[in-house]
Amino acid sequence: MIESSRLEELLFAVGELLDEREETASIVVVGGASLNLSGLIQRATDDVDVIARLEEGEEKTELVPPDPMPEALQDAVERVRRDFNLKHGWLNTAVANQWETSLPPSLTEDLTWRTYGGLRVGVAGRRPLIALKLLAAVDQGGTQSVHYQDLVRLDPTEEELEEAREWARSEDSSPIVARHIDQVIKHVRKDVE
Repeated sequence: MIESSRLEELLFAVGELLDEREETASIVVVGGASLNLSGLIQRATDDVDVIARLEEGEEKTELVPPDPMPEALQDAVERVRRDFNLKHGWLNTAVANQWETSLPPSLTEDLTWRTYGGLRVGVAGRRPLIALKLLAAVDQGGTQSVHYQDLVRLDPTEEELEEAREWARSEDSSPIVARHIDQVIKHVRKDVE
């Protein structure tokens, strides 16, 4: 587990290693790391979920799938893993499968950028996090999951829940999933009262 108080230390360590190589990288994080960095929720997290990279070109700057991560970034992440005795995958792109369907609502617009040496980190805001936490709660354990607990702690408004519901249903339109989404939202409404 990565304690919230240690998260920025790890990101600075990655950024310093990038600086040493005169390299830079820009990533977008979601999940527990984003909740911590944004100050929305402080809790330990298993990992740092990278959903995108920022690709900066002469003509345009855009979010792109994170894989493959630049070699210098991969090397820095591995060195920090060894130096801080972290588990493999402490910073990973598993959540990048979202690119196969769609990114959460307003992800691009709802980012706060932070700089850690040569590492720039885009921290996802409330609206995309609420949507991702709803989908994760449906997929991974319902009301007993850490994702559900995070969703309740975010105390979403009706408008935020409806936006998240609409996006989650677009990810999987099966009636069974729609029922699960509705059940999770019903519990959230009850638990945030």
